[in-house]
Amino acid sequence: MTREIKISINHLTKAFYHKKRRVTAFEDVSLQVEDGEFVCLVGPSGCGKTTLLRILADLEQPSAGEFHIRQTNSGKPLQSMIFQQNGIIPWMTVRENAAIGLTFRHSPAQLVKERVDYYLDKVGLLQFANHYPKELSGGMKQRVSIARAFANDPEILLMDEPFAALDEQNKFILQEELLNIWEETKKTVLFITHSIDEALMLSDRIILLSAQPGKIAGEMRVGLPRPRSMEQIRSDPQMAEMFVQIWNHLQSEVQGSRT
Repeated sequence: MTREIKISINHLTKAFYHKKRRVTAFEDVSLQVEDGEFVCLVGPSGCGKTTLLRILADLEQPSAGEFHIRQTNSGKPLQSMIFQQNGIIPWMTVRENAAIGLTFRHSPAQLVKERVDYYLDKVGLLQFANHYPKELSGGMKQRVSIARAFANDPEILLMDEPFAALDEQNKFILQEELLNIWEETKKTVLFITHSIDEALMLSDRIILLSAQPGKIAGEMRVGLPRPRSMEQIRSDPQMAEMFVQIWNHLQSEVQGSRT
């Protein structure tokens, strides 16, 4: 069954100017993301992935082109963004950090408590609800960011390499926790990663970007049924073939950008 289009990006270009020199982060990007789809963006450093997400989050303005996010519930925020750095506020407790979005919207106190506690429990932090960030590990801080984003209940989630700074063990744990929550909520997700394993583990579809200026160079659908495990990703012949194709793409783009 075909799902409705949630995010529509049409011929989007972003250029920056420094000392009268134009630097194009990405150009002529067109992409559609279906409602409830989990899409990973993979490309070499500097190809404009983060800038694209920042535009979708209304943190940057495009130089050309347009995008549209279809809003179906005016009572919900349109998007939440999870950054590579957790961005939690040091003088607020875990619960207060996770409740920021709901608090800003003046949601009823009982609703805030129920929703925040639910997602803190989902990410294994309910027992740390009254702790402060200085008492948490890096992985726990990123779990707070995930709980905050889902508690805010946005229409789409924008995730910019949220697990990049974590060790492998914590990364795998958080990937599985993210997927468990996503399976329940079916949020539309755009997720940036440099990890091919992570893209294969998480996504319905992988968008390959070229070196700067970033352009869409191809896409792949991940057909491995859910739920998935990293063991399956690394042992399945089809996944191994996709890994090599993505690896070759990245190698080719990096080498080509240096010539």
